[in-house]
Amino acid sequence: MTNSNMSDKKIAVIGGGIAGASIALYLSEIGLKVDLFEKGTSLVNGPPICHLHAGGNLYREIPDEQCVTLLHESIEALRLYPDSVDYRPTVIAIPAQDAGQPLDLLPRLSLLQDEYQKLIDKDTNNKVLGEVTDYYRLFEQKELQALALLDEHKIPKTAEQWMIPFAKHTDLSLVKFPVVLVQEFGWNVFRLGATAALSLEKNALCNIHLNSKVTKLQQNQQAQWQLHCIEEDVESDYHFDYIINAAGFKTGDIDDLAGFHRDRLVEFKAAYVTQWQGTEGLWPEVIFHGTRGTPQGMAQFTPYADNLVQLHGMTDKITLFEDGLVESSKFSSQPKLDASFLRKIDKGWLEKEITIRGQRAIDHLSQYIPAFKNAHVAGKPLFGAQQIPGDDASLRTAGISFEGNNYARCEIVKASSVLTCADALTEKLAELGFVDQHKVGARLFPITDSIEDEAITERSELYTQQRGYPIALAYRNIKQS
Repeated sequence: MTNSNMSDKKIAVIGGGIAGASIALYLSEIGLKVDLFEKGTSLVNGPPICHLHAGGNLYREIPDEQCVTLLHESIEALRLYPDSVDYRPTVIAIPAQDAGQPLDLLPRLSLLQDEYQKLIDKDTNNKVLGEVTDYYRLFEQKELQALALLDEHKIPKTAEQWMIPFAKHTDLSLVKFPVVLVQEFGWNVFRLGATAALSLEKNALCNIHLNSKVTKLQQNQQAQWQLHCIEEDVESDYHFDYIINAAGFKTGDIDDLAGFHRDRLVEFKAAYVTQWQGTEGLWPEVIFHGTRGTPQGMAQFTPYADNLVQLHGMTDKITLFEDGLVESSKFSSQPKLDASFLRKIDKGWLEKEITIRGQRAIDHLSQYIPAFKNAHVAGKPLFGAQQIPGDDASLRTAGISFEGNNYARCEIVKASSVLTCADALTEKLAELGFVDQHKVGARLFPITDSIEDEAITERSELYTQQRGYPIALAYRNIKQS
């Protein structure tokens, strides 16, 4: 039963990353009063995000159950943030030296295709990845060799047209067949952050506190929380009925302040911004599978506007780092990253580090796409630390957990999990009488939906410039057709 004083309830969300900003957006859209605390100067500034995992085909090592979850969650996230999505497919290729076989992917792809159909049968608004029959497409060697003879397209319209640049520039002798084209789209972190910020700024029920570091949490006998923070160098105290810990890789610090313990991992990762003039048309995203943490770890090619390409290389010399994965202790919920990583997060990278690791990323990718050796590093990496609840570093789906009746932590690993977290959180708030039960699972975002694409682009441009990245990262190559 809904509390008659529901409108007086106040909720604090600590952390303005993707999780915190999205939770604050969701709750304020359904009528709850939310204060969002972010220690940085803007929202959604964390680990590199470039891919909407609509099926999780990048991660062949995770179980099918997680892939189905990622499909469901990605469709939900795409519907919430459509103006942050690059509507282009992804190529999955298995290198010749890799132990895996392309046909090993087929059972999972078929399962995901069936799940996509079920979601559409449930709600036609879930049809956001194109036709079910087009969810994936296989390309054999002869077809790719024929496609390599064709001209690239400025705006590809068919699966075959999308595959032309891959066929033309990839050394096909180094991959196994068939190669898969799947409807896993790109996701622009700057545009996502811009959408969330613009929506929250427009919503009178949300107060955004930037440059605010929470330093103390204390709960009284009535279960109300006192939150102490340093806000724009001024100490402030607030009182809230509910605390949501969405502090990203600092989630453990907030747990420690609140007096709760949880085992977790933190992993520091980076992706590299490069520029390559060697192509005439738009590319799909391209994944060359490999064993994580080895010299032949997965290589990921993510195209952006103006010939910018973001690169991942899942080796400890490129995207991963030696000693970059740390765990909590019995004394603290917060894993302790080495000072070298904290320096990168708080003060920035050394130019030498950017050059060396960025060039390694180029070399790693160019073993499959030889012409890419002419690419150059175009700016500082997209980087950050990611928290992973529990002790399984391969976990890719995670949600919300609760302590008592008035404290929750949102612990997403992939950004697409935010609405799953929000639903579970709203269910708990409904039990406490904070919100009507019928609003649980609501998918009505009138304020967010009212934000114009032009405004999102303008704010995204501002974020790239404030954070020192090429302005082209604010744009999309492909909008929704």
